[in-house]
Amino acid sequence: MTASQSIAAMRLAQLEWRWKTFADLTNIEVYEMLAARSAVFVVEQNCVYGDIDGLDMQAWHLLAYGAGVGAAPPPLAAYLRVLLPDAEDTDVRIGRVLTTAEFRGIKLGNAMLERSVAHIRAQWPGTPIRLHAQAHLQGFYGAFGFAPVSEIHDEDGIPHVWMRSA
Repeated sequence: MTASQSIAAMRLAQLEWRWKTFADLTNIEVYEMLAARSAVFVVEQNCVYGDIDGLDMQAWHLLAYGAGVGAAPPPLAAYLRVLLPDAEDTDVRIGRVLTTAEFRGIKLGNAMLERSVAHIRAQWPGTPIRLHAQAHLQGFYGAFGFAPVSEIHDEDGIPHVWMRSA
């Protein structure tokens, strides 16, 4: 194992994972979640869209926090939300998947997807999982059993594809 792989493994091991419903999120967690989504999706990807879509209140949220330094609170490292099956859509849906800039390059996306898919499979066995992926990430999501179920299409100026895992 190289020194950088060792550091990445150490940073991953220090993460604190939190699965929460919207009602269980603290004000600070909601603020951090929305700030991270804005930083990644609106600012970094230069994509103006309606992130506040009314779905967060029915979703489960997975937040990963890095180790805090001194008295500083731990920084949000990664986030995603899970929308549950309902009368209109019988799939579990994963969305708003992100890793904050400070935590990229340590395979955090892999750890987050492994954790979320395992949790979904345990809670809703046999229910298909779907996500709306940026097209260039098809290989990444494919490694977790997701396959394209739509053509590549434009979503807010970025090529996307719907993917599903049975």
